[in-house]
Amino acid sequence: MNSVKTYTLFTEHDIYLFREGKHYKLYDKFGAHSVEKDGIQGVYFSVWAPNAKKVSVIGNFNHWNHRDHILYPRWDESGIWEGFIAGLTWGTLYKYAIETAYGEILEKSDPYALSWEQNIQAASLVSTTWYEWEDENWLQNRWKKNNLEAPVSVYELHLGSWVRDGNAPDRFLNYRDIAEKLVPYIKEMGFTHVEFMPVMEYPYDPSWGYQITGFYAATSRFGSPQDLMYLIDKLHKNDIGVILDWVPSHFPGDANGLHCFDGSFLYEHEDPRKGFHPDWKSYIFNYGRSEVKSFLISNAMFWLERYHADGLRVDAVTSMLHLDYSRNEGEWEPNIYGGNVNLEAKTFLQDFNTAVYKEFGNSIITIAEESSDFPMLTKPVHDGGVGFGMKWMMGWMHDTLDYFKVDPIGRKFHHHKLTFASMYMYNENYMMPLSHDEVVHGKASLIYKMVGDEWQKFANLRALYVYMYTHPGAKLLFMGDEFGQTSEWNFTQSLDWHLLQYPVHKGMQTVVKDLNHLYRFEPAFYENQFNPDGFEWIEANDEDNSVYVYLRKGKKREDVFMVILNLTPRVLDYKIGVNNGTHWEVIFNSDDERYGGSGVTPEVIKEEYEEWMSRPKSITLKLPPLAGVILKQKKDKKYKLHRIKLHKK
Repeated sequence: MNSVKTYTLFTEHDIYLFREGKHYKLYDKFGAHSVEKDGIQGVYFSVWAPNAKKVSVIGNFNHWNHRDHILYPRWDESGIWEGFIAGLTWGTLYKYAIETAYGEILEKSDPYALSWEQNIQAASLVSTTWYEWEDENWLQNRWKKNNLEAPVSVYELHLGSWVRDGNAPDRFLNYRDIAEKLVPYIKEMGFTHVEFMPVMEYPYDPSWGYQITGFYAATSRFGSPQDLMYLIDKLHKNDIGVILDWVPSHFPGDANGLHCFDGSFLYEHEDPRKGFHPDWKSYIFNYGRSEVKSFLISNAMFWLERYHADGLRVDAVTSMLHLDYSRNEGEWEPNIYGGNVNLEAKTFLQDFNTAVYKEFGNSIITIAEESSDFPMLTKPVHDGGVGFGMKWMMGWMHDTLDYFKVDPIGRKFHHHKLTFASMYMYNENYMMPLSHDEVVHGKASLIYKMVGDEWQKFANLRALYVYMYTHPGAKLLFMGDEFGQTSEWNFTQSLDWHLLQYPVHKGMQTVVKDLNHLYRFEPAFYENQFNPDGFEWIEANDEDNSVYVYLRKGKKREDVFMVILNLTPRVLDYKIGVNNGTHWEVIFNSDDERYGGSGVTPEVIKEEYEEWMSRPKSITLKLPPLAGVILKQKKDKKYKLHRIKLHKK
């Protein structure tokens, strides 16, 4: 006798929205929910398996027997199976036993489960995301932190290897333990946001979390859903935003996962030219299927609503948008217009951005990891754009790292690798990423990408950071790069924190901390970061000296900074054109001894009233070697009052 009772959480309107691809809160309906029926407490289960002959719930409560608790198919041909099982409670282990059209029994974990076991069986757990949040003040005011005129400096980290238990280095720390160490560190370093590499449940550690099986479950490696919420809550209470990596691009073929979920190609595209990823040996979502769109956009909403995430960095957008991504001729099929754009994926991304920005406004950010020149990624959907808030500036990253690998004697032949970004930097809202992808797989750590002996490597990296932090756009730095981690990132162990005992590494950390604070507290570096009014070249073409000079400007006329990069190991007396009525104060020097530099002090050694660099006046500045120098403009009071008087007349 079947001990499952009929029960539903779905309305007819829910079913309509689900089938139209417009239901964005499916986590309130699907999955396992603790409910009461006829005065009896139990759990309601529901799952989408339209091609199944039979679906039952198996678990530790029925000895994993697929004959005892059979769900009921809905009458409306939605493909949903559902039912109520009395007496079950939190912590119950379960899966769905799905009998396919061919009579095969598949044991599948729940796509909407809130928790999964952390073992090879990876059963789902009846769980809850109830948590007593204390971040109301942050949520009410976070629009000030996440909008395009706010400083956004992101610290990207992998929770399993940022830091581990010192007494048992093979053991992961709990989310709560991480909170006690991470929050004060981020506050001290001055980052505005953290970005967590995927925290959704995944079976394979070497995937770093990018091969997700439990899209609605916080990975139990580091604790419970409430433990992760505690970490996010504590970051918010300390004025730190949280961005989560989100992976709607693909999923692995694990037997208990989404692949061939009911014996058919349900979540993935049936055509392998669209449904199988040749690089990652994983399966690509069918973006043209309405129910799959509802699943994915609901998943984005889930992390933003239930976990109070402030943004989603969307992984592998390039692979989603291009039908020919990593495919040779004949291995992909053009779209209806003969092009290589995956129109269904583009529409999905537009719908995703439209939905989350409608729900949360500019209090959240969506960020595309996209490496091509796909147009209008960060333009509004109503103008034909894809609707992201920001896009990773991959071209800037590649050009910059390529430049700093070149010996200074040959840099004049590569000079415009550092100026080229200014040709397109306002085409999109860019975030400059020095991410985890740049310090793995034999690419070397950032410090060992730099050319020269040890002193030159550190000087080059300090100068690179000055360039990054003073360049228009949001910032992202991967963990360990802030103190010059010497080894490549290894996901199996903690960062090399012991390096901070050496002055040169401590100095590098101090550089990043000071640049973060400068970026955050000087509006000229952020309020026009996506606006052409905020940047001006003074000298972009001095290849022979490998010197770059540019201005960063705020909304106030007098809010102006000058940045000078001397990317040779020579001390230079360098002449720079400036405007009348201004004088300049050096406020930052990456060659300062406390940063590990040589201690050459940049100073104005001459001031002349002659036209130079198309400006009426010039100053000559002593430039330290392989260094970035930042000057703040000071208006001459007499000149300023005179101008005001003229204006009044």
